This record gives sequence, C-alpha cells and structure tokens, in this order.
Amino acid sequence: MGEQVKIIFLRRDNIGDLICTTPAIRATREAYPDAKIGVLINTYNVDAILNNPDIDEMYVYEKTKHSPGKNKMTVWWNNFKVLRKIRKERYDVAIGCGSYSPTLARHTFLTGAKLRIGYRKKTAMNFFYNNPVLPPSDAGHEVVRTFHLLKTLKIAGQPDELILFPDHLECEKFQAFTQKMVKDHNKPILAISISARIERHKWPLEKFIDLIKKLILRADANILLLWAPGSKDNPSFPGDEESADYITRNVASDMLLAYPTQTLKSLIAALALSDVVVTLDTGSLHLSAALKKPTVALMTKKNTLSWHPWRTKSIIVTAENRVEEIPVDSVLEATNTLMKDSYHEKFKVCSYKPADEL
Repeated sequence: MGEQVKIIFLRRDNIGDLICTTPAIRATREAYPDAKIGVLINTYNVDAILNNPDIDEMYVYEKTKHSPGKNKMTVWWNNFKVLRKIRKERYDVAIGCGSYSPTLARHTFLTGAKLRIGYRKKTAMNFFYNNPVLPPSDAGHEVVRTFHLLKTLKIAGQPDELILFPDHLECEKFQAFTQKMVKDHNKPILAISISARIERHKWPLEKFIDLIKKLILRADANILLLWAPGSKDNPSFPGDEESADYITRNVASDMLLAYPTQTLKSLIAALALSDVVVTLDTGSLHLSAALKKPTVALMTKKNTLSWHPWRTKSIIVTAENRVEEIPVDSVLEATNTLMKDSYHEKFKVCSYKPADEL
C-alpha cells in the first residue's frame, strides 16, 4: 500500500451512526499508527468528531435538503470538489460505513481508493466495491456491524468505547448558565432530551410534562430541558422550539432549566456536564453513551439490539411499535433508579482535553 497507508471512512448518515463508527476508527488508528485517516461526513455531523485525535482530515459535503437557500447545482459542484480533493489524496482504502445503499457504494467508488470495502446485498451487483462484505446474519449493534468491516484490514477483536470530545468553550458557556440558574448546586443535573427525528420514536409532550412534574415533586435533581433548535416548520432542520416552550409554560417551575442548544457542540457540552440523561432513540442517545452518562433510553423493541446505549450504564424502556406507548411511570421508575446510583457521583469537570494533551 505504499510507505504511508491512507484510509478513509465514509459515513453519510446521522449523528448516532457517526458516533457508532468511532470505535472502528480508533481500532484502525491502533493497528496503523502512522496511517493517514480521513472521514467523509456531512455538514450536520462535523461537531461530533471535532478534536478526535484518531482522525487526520475531515472531508465535508452538503446534503441538498440541508441547504434550501442554495442552488442545487452549487451544492453538487461543491460536493464534486470535495470528492476531487479525496481522489487527489490517493487513498489506499475506502470503507463505506453503514448498511448497503447504492449511493454509499457509488461514493466509495468515486474516492478512487485501491481497496474499497462495504456491505453488499446478495442480489446486488458489486461493481463499486472490490472487496464487498456480506453483512452478519444477526442484527447486532451498529458499532459491531461497522467494526466487522475492518476484517479485510486484519483488524480483529471487539470494538471498544465510543469516542467524543466536548468543546471546552461550549462547556464554559454551559457552566456559566448553570452557575446562574441552578438553585441547588449539591443536586445532580438530570437532562431530558425531548427531540426525535423519526415519528415512531417520539413521546407525547403531555407525558414529558407529567414526568417532569413528578420529578420536581421529588426535588432531588436540577432538571434540564434539551431540544432540537428551530421551528417545527423548518424544511431543512425541523426543530422543537414550540414543544420546548409548551413544556416550560405548562410546568411553570424554576426547577426546570430550559437550555437552548443552537449547535451540536452546545448540545454535547450540556450532556457532558449533566449527571443523568433521559432521551429518545436519536442522536442524543449515542452522544450520552459516548460521554459515559447513565442513560434512560425510550426505544421500540425492534431497535434495542442495534441501537441501545453502547458501553454506558443504562436502562432501556421499550414499546412494541411506537415510543408513545411507553407509560410515564415506567420512565419515572427507570430515572429514579439511575438517579439513586448517580446522586453521589456528580461530575462537574468537562471531559474535554485539547488534542495536544491526548
């Protein structure tokens, strides 16, 4: 493969998927310490791998749905330039991460890498991958499925922890917020993240309100409300500003702290400095797991095997088909259990470390 091995990971999908790729990237760095490791990601996910010492270069492309104000031809041209830059680097290996898709396979091919690895379908042509991999027969965790692609590189064993480094400036902002707003600094911070992208993963606002009111009656935690920024009517990034406002108005308690997270970096910082997290089946679940937060996860049974919180203390509360079926008291019981375990383990130090200290 030449004097320096060059390996690029392609991860075109969402925050959780990218976080679940970090153990594979770490294992590749350990197996090839002198390699150049690159990643192709979209603009929405950049903050999820900032400060990651295993990655030498990020190549960032835009999705047209994330750029409604731009001409599609401009977006496509910019993305073409990103691929051209990758081709000029002459990568030895390109790994298409995630389940098989024609788009992922095509992008892996367009990197120009000599060895192109990715999952295939039994019935699909394998023109784009010259080292196609048959998916494991069991529907294991996404971390394991991604790690399985490394066998071609002679990397074996089991994937380790998720990798995530909060931004220290955002941590300082959050600390300033809590210093001003928190009523009792001897109580842990319980973060409740209300947003989910997929409809069947959402939980009704009235149930969130009921849960928060019952937690406030216990008075043993500072409750932090987190949500996706922006309006629900935003065509590119539908947010939950209206939902957060509805919850805060109906709870009407100074024990509920509403913290706007306008960027992914600010969300990561808020989770990093919380003590326990309650979250739906979405990116915040995997961010919390990467930050080693005790996590209550509201999930459908079908998703628990592939997407449960990886290697962190967690309680998964499940529904058969839709998360909205989960009763409030089941979430309350799970939350109280993790709160008891974490009450004396508040950690107030941001886990960010500058790259030169790693």
